[in-house]
Amino acid sequence: MTKKKTRKPVRYRTIKLKVTTRQKKSLENFCRSRGTTPTKIIKKSIRPLLENYSGLTICQPPVSANQLDLFGTE
Repeated sequence: MTKKKTRKPVRYRTIKLKVTTRQKKSLENFCRSRGTTPTKIIKKSIRPLLENYSGLTICQPPVSANQLDLFGTE
């Protein structure tokens, strides 16, 4: 018999946002009209932005030859 491979548990991170009172009321009304929760609406809205950039490497722009190096190691 083959053993089922157990999946690694997903780790969640907390992100806090601040919205105005008017924005909160608008979000609640939108959710009530759609029959869903604010968390699901926010996650659905930002999912396309979060899915495509997890493996992105950020490279520094090249420094020109005229740039002064104040804290150089040499």
